[in-house]
Amino acid sequence: MDSRSVGDLVSVATGGPDVDGIVFDAPSATKVVVAVVDRARGPVFRTVHPDTLSDRTEVGADDKALRLLLRRTPPPVHGAARDGSSAGRRRAGHTRAATHRTTGR
Repeated sequence: MDSRSVGDLVSVATGGPDVDGIVFDAPSATKVVVAVVDRARGPVFRTVHPDTLSDRTEVGADDKALRLLLRRTPPPVHGAARDGSSAGRRRAGHTRAATHRTTGR
């Protein structure tokens, strides 16, 4: 298994004809997010297994549309968005649980 980096030109094996794509993100060893062109919907992201990818060297006909999709999509955020214990910006407001409310006796 070779490592994929963002922006790599790849071909995705879909069970039918191979589809040209560009790597957008590799969140884990078993997932790669690839920008591909869906004939019904246009440029979209698909999460695939790295074993379904193969390198390609020549520029495809759909690469311009895929690069535009990559440019207008914000970069992925890993870890900090889901990790409550990490440092960084947090939501302002309720920093701890509410205390017990007495009955006024």
